[in-house]
Amino acid sequence: MKYLYTVLGVVLFILLLGFALKNAQPVELNYYLGLAWRAPMSLLLFITFFCGALLGMVACITPLIRQRRRLLALQRELEILNSNAQ
Repeated sequence: MKYLYTVLGVVLFILLLGFALKNAQPVELNYYLGLAWRAPMSLLLFITFFCGALLGMVACITPLIRQRRRLLALQRELEILNSNAQ
């Protein structure tokens, strides 16, 4: 299984490298107030993907913390019930 992950990682790296090389032409990203940024298209796409993934993970943190607190409270309650039953 380890070898399969290694092979898949190498294939994915080669595909992404090829994508980056094919999309190396500079593009201009325009902001408000006349600000602009020129960068390769593959870099802008990578930054956009990274920011979206980061925002998605941040959005998942609150429910995960809430679930963990609820789980700990239920485990404490179960321990109390088990100690009272004995």
